Order: sequence, then C-alpha cells, then structure tokens
Amino acid sequence: MFVTVRVVDGRGVHVVESLFYRQALALPFVLGWVAMADGLRSVQTRRIGVHASRMLLGLTGMLLNFLSYILLLPAEAATIGFTMPIFGTILSALILREATGIHRWAAVLIGFVGVLVMVRPDAAHFPLQGVAVAIAAAFVTASVSLVLRELGRTESAGVVVFWFTTLSMIPLGIAMPFFAQMHDPVTWGLLLLIGLFGGIAQICLTAALRWGPVSVVLPMDYSAIIWTTLLGLAIGAPWPLATTWIGASLIIASGLYIAWREHVRGKAARVRTATLPPD
Repeated sequence: MFVTVRVVDGRGVHVVESLFYRQALALPFVLGWVAMADGLRSVQTRRIGVHASRMLLGLTGMLLNFLSYILLLPAEAATIGFTMPIFGTILSALILREATGIHRWAAVLIGFVGVLVMVRPDAAHFPLQGVAVAIAAAFVTASVSLVLRELGRTESAGVVVFWFTTLSMIPLGIAMPFFAQMHDPVTWGLLLLIGLFGGIAQICLTAALRWGPVSVVLPMDYSAIIWTTLLGLAIGAPWPLATTWIGASLIIASGLYIAWREHVRGKAARVRTATLPPD
C-alpha cells in the first residue's frame, strides 16, 4: 500500500486523494468483514467521542506515513517506522504511568542509536524533512495504540475498524473537492489497489492478533524491511545504504526486545493473578 502511494504520487496524485481512496475503497471490505463476523448491528457504540479521537489520530498518522514513503526511499521509511514500539514504551511510561525498568529503557536508547546510525546527521543523503515526517508518523501511530488499548476494553476490533474507516470519510470528503483530479486508467487502477491493499491488510492484521499471541504476531511486521526493499527495487529505487541496514538491525533488535519484555511481564502478571486466593 505504502509503495503504491509513492508510485501514484509520481503520477500526480495528491496525498489527500490517496487517503480518501484508501479509506473509501477499503470500506466495502470492512463492512463485509463486520457483517460476516458479528453482524452490522454490532457496530452500535456509546463511545463515539473516543472513536472520533481515534479517527483524528489515525488519519494524521496515516497522512504522515504516506508522506514518509513519498519523501524517503521505501526501505528507509519502513525502518524509521519501526521506532513505533519505542515511542509506545515512552508514552506508556509518561501517560499511563506503567512501570518501565532499565531493560526497556536500554532498548529505547539502542533504538534511537539505530536511527542516528541510519540517518547519519553529518551526511546529506537523507532529506531531513522526510526523516522528521517519518519519526512523527511513528510517534502518532504509537499514540493511536494507547487509544486502541482504551477502546479495546469495551469495543471489538470490527467496531473499532468500522468507525475509524467511516468517520474518516467526513474530513476527507470535505477536503476532496479541493484536491480531486481526473486521472488516466492506470492511475485509477493503482488507486483501487491502495484501497484493496489497505482493507486486506487491516483485516489480516486484526485476524492475526485474534488467532495468535501479540508477542508472536507483531515481530512479523519487521519483515516489511524485506518487502519494501524488494518493491522499492521494482519501482526503480536504489539499494539501501549499508548504514540503513545497520541502523535497521539496531531498531529491530530494540523493538523485538521490547515486545519480548511485554510478553514476559504479561505472563508474570497472569501467573500472579492465577495464584491469588479466591475471595
């Protein structure tokens, strides 16, 4: 999806158009998924305000992610995006007041060292605007995860995805008259693929988290460095620099360690709960 956004940008598609078609064309997949899973009546909610907040954050994160893939090479944008668990750890400690020990803080530090190694501030090969946008995208995405954690207490995944997709059509629909353009058939086909890829990815990720433990599922996201590199080569992007791979290794190691520590902490908490005497 992200690489296709980069391609259509080169064909004159504004990023607002990409956002609109990504959401609008994914909506049928989301509706079909909800209808087959729990039925359309399941989308009723009493937390529309929280859903609206999640939509604004999610739409902002998606915009920044799209821009990061436009401004940077696909592999570079994907690698900086891997800092999301690092920001999640920081936000959990600062906002949710979760206990964060020296192990996870060390992982956070290693992750940021990886960013510095990859970007090499003394070099001019990285557009700093693109780096700033990619880091902001990771930060906003991490913020979304906190809101999703709160929504997950009362709402199913289908309800959350439905309201995010549906509510986002309001601001995007208002913006589209200012950015909508006519395109050639190939570009329309690529825009259709953005919605198709986005809808399928959303459903697959949600299903994966439903059928597999988070500690197993989320690390699979790091395989994106492989796919974005190969897809980048397919569209003519150059091979990433050696520093990109070194920085990616540090960032991925940091994220995997944070995920592992979360798994260990969650397992320990379940054991403590199971051994509590009954009331």
